Amino acid sequence: MPETQTLPVQTADAPAASLSPAIHLDHCVIHVSDWARSNAFYRDVVGAEIVARGDGFAYRFGGVQLNCHGPGVHPKMVAAQPVMPGNSDLCFRWSGAIEEAIAHLETRGVPVELGPVDTFGAAGAGVSVYFRDPDGSLLEFITYPAA
Repeated sequence: MPETQTLPVQTADAPAASLSPAIHLDHCVIHVSDWARSNAFYRDVVGAEIVARGDGFAYRFGGVQLNCHGPGVHPKMVAAQPVMPGNSDLCFRWSGAIEEAIAHLETRGVPVELGPVDTFGAAGAGVSVYFRDPDGSLLEFITYPAA
């Protein structure tokens, strides 16, 4: 899936030696306060596959996953300052036009807080819209110009 692939080494700014072996994002963690509300939001608005995981859930997007801390989940290892509901900042690549992303959010009753605006993401210059999940975490859909 293009949404989960790393840019080829020749297009990256990092020295080639630092990318061998290649490193790819596998998962990161968010914290939610209400499973039903968050599962519905990440499924219906962001397009996640909801994966049951112990007493909680994870949100999968192709080869990348958001592991979730939340009610009833007590992970063995956490960050020095564990993530709390509402303090994440995540960007998702939208494969269509930014106007389609805005319409998608509007039809689901999700207000756009900012955008479209010029931004810079993993694939370079793009255009983004910003919105929030039910806990207040900042989310972004980014599009990139066709090459």
